[in-house]
Amino acid sequence: MDEKLKRRIIMFYIGGILNALAGLYVLIEGASFLPPDTARILVIVFLVFAVVDFYFPYMLKKKWLAENAGRQAQDNDPVQRS
Repeated sequence: MDEKLKRRIIMFYIGGILNALAGLYVLIEGASFLPPDTARILVIVFLVFAVVDFYFPYMLKKKWLAENAGRQAQDNDPVQRS
């Protein structure tokens, strides 16, 4: 896998973890300094972004594997074609 793609995937995972932690923090401590409706909206936004951040690496890997499946099948072809 390309190093640039690996780095992008890792950054999505880090972003997802940070969004999930921020969402949990607002869920637990947000009621003490925010109105309940605002805290609820922030929790939903953070958790939705966390889900998206974990879904994108899955799609990137799936796309990369689909693109490289044809290349790998060509490389394993016993008949050399010019």
